[in-house]
Amino acid sequence: MIPAIRLENVRKTLGNREVLKGISLTVATGDIFGYLGPNGAGKTTTIRILLGLLKADSGRLDIMGQDISRSETRRKIGFALDPDGLYDNMTAEENLELYARIYGLSTAGKRIAELLRAVRLSDRAKERVGTYSRGMRQRLALARAMTHDPEVLVLDEPTAGVDPSGQIEVRQIMLDVAHHRNKTVFLSSHNLDEVQRICNRIALIDRGEIKLYGETDSLRRGTGGGTVMIETAGEIPPAVLDELKILPRFGLREKQERSLIFSPQEGTEVSDIISLLTGRGVRIEGAARQEASLEEMYSAILKEVESI
Repeated sequence: MIPAIRLENVRKTLGNREVLKGISLTVATGDIFGYLGPNGAGKTTTIRILLGLLKADSGRLDIMGQDISRSETRRKIGFALDPDGLYDNMTAEENLELYARIYGLSTAGKRIAELLRAVRLSDRAKERVGTYSRGMRQRLALARAMTHDPEVLVLDEPTAGVDPSGQIEVRQIMLDVAHHRNKTVFLSSHNLDEVQRICNRIALIDRGEIKLYGETDSLRRGTGGGTVMIETAGEIPPAVLDELKILPRFGLREKQERSLIFSPQEGTEVSDIISLLTGRGVRIEGAARQEASLEEMYSAILKEVESI
């Protein structure tokens, strides 16, 4: 199957700084792809190149197998950026009608009604956008991005500044777009919890280079670490605690009344911790290992970069 997005060795220099240092990644059709990184990492530059707003100095960028330099290729992309580009003095319907005309859609009424239903704004369609909440605006921006029925959606921080209930609604729309409308979503976000919840694949960029890339679940399993909780039948003897504290591979993080929480180093198994404790006479009632969270992966990668 032809990838929805493919970047090969893309480079871009702005001023005297090389912002993108030969990045390569592939986004499969139907992916919700999370694009992560700190401010200044190169995310915005990547998005501008994806949308044809900037030209890469070198490398190749394809959308649905076609070079981004072609105007017909750019029509395969819909986007929602910050600011949202909506007109406050116009209603939701009027905003979508404007963009429908820009895209040359002659019979847009049915399409607009369908989009408003999809983003749950049918009952507010004739109200001015200036009266909308942040979450409602983001949902309308998603509808506008889909006006011309693109194959790829590029979304930049779609839930920034949105309250928790609004975030849930926006996430559900993104899932619906990918899973039921057969679209590909390229999502740039600082919201790691959101990315972990909905993105099946991710890339982490820092200082213009891709530092982490692949399937979200596989990366979490392969990163190692995570946390281990051991529940005990009684208090842990102070001597055992002292011994654990000087064994960095176990990574004792926290002691509670009848439990211990560890962040073990790579290669350390739960059974290693249990063996030591039982060997010291501690009775174990339960043990559980949680895979590394996206936040832990993100932090570990950035700390590693900063130490270089």
